[in-house]
Amino acid sequence: MILLRRAHFREGLDTDALYGRTGPLVLEIGFGDGRYLVHLAKTRPDWNLLGVEVSLASVSRAFRRIRREAVHTVRIHHGNARFLVRDVVGTGVLHRVYVNFPDPWPRKKHLANRLLRNEFFGLLSDRLEPGGQVLLTTDHAEYFDFACEQAASTDLFDAAEGEPPDGVLDTKYAEKWRAERRSIRHVSWTVRRSLAPPAPTKLTYPMQHALMTGDLSGVGGFSKQVRRFEGGTAIVIEAYRSLDGDGLLFAVVVEEPDLHQELLVEAWPREGGVYVGLQAFGDPLGTRGTREAVQAVVDWLETQGLELRQSWI
Repeated sequence: MILLRRAHFREGLDTDALYGRTGPLVLEIGFGDGRYLVHLAKTRPDWNLLGVEVSLASVSRAFRRIRREAVHTVRIHHGNARFLVRDVVGTGVLHRVYVNFPDPWPRKKHLANRLLRNEFFGLLSDRLEPGGQVLLTTDHAEYFDFACEQAASTDLFDAAEGEPPDGVLDTKYAEKWRAERRSIRHVSWTVRRSLAPPAPTKLTYPMQHALMTGDLSGVGGFSKQVRRFEGGTAIVIEAYRSLDGDGLLFAVVVEEPDLHQELLVEAWPREGGVYVGLQAFGDPLGTRGTREAVQAVVDWLETQGLELRQSWI
């Protein structure tokens, strides 16, 4: 197993189960094509390596590289690093965090998108083990200074500038920047004390479904439904009828803090009524947002003449 899906995180991050052994957990945020993860796997075989990346194309390239290089201590996840660190990784679990050549978001109006802000440093101070480190290497001088200022403002880390670790400058982007003679800077932050972590998103909502009475065959005239709730939005985009005409499928997008999910909610005739609930397609992660998605479909079906009989939402 190389690629971690959301289902692996429903009960938190069980590293012994995911890696089949104990060992220091090292995270790389934004791993690109996976070169540095493979380098770490070969040079630090005692480490359990976890990578998170928002680019699906990069995840695909890294997956192929990891299989080709036959390293067995690397796991990767396609998703948002803030979500992973906040809602999946536990207190004191991380040994190191590498951030190599992150997107600097250079426009002033996009500064809030930068990863290495004081809020994230505060979160990392809890997720790192005592003496754990965050390591940044970048060619972007303004972002480097910004990250250093943000870390210093928390008074949680000791900073040390120096040369990048072995292997960092052999990655695709580093080779590109060096060819352009850009200056590359590196800093490591060692955690000195930690802040109390923010409350994580609840990921273990029970099965979310409802039973309704009524006839789906006469349902029609669907229009987009938007359901807002504290911390997010569930948008029912479209409804589709099954080929046999008996059931309906609803395409839903759920946005929660640093978590985007695309879901299918089904409404299907069953003995004793109409079942409304999540389909397993897309590997949905049970959150407040998925609960609200099912509720949004139930609410719309009530406008179409169906009646709610029993709910587990």
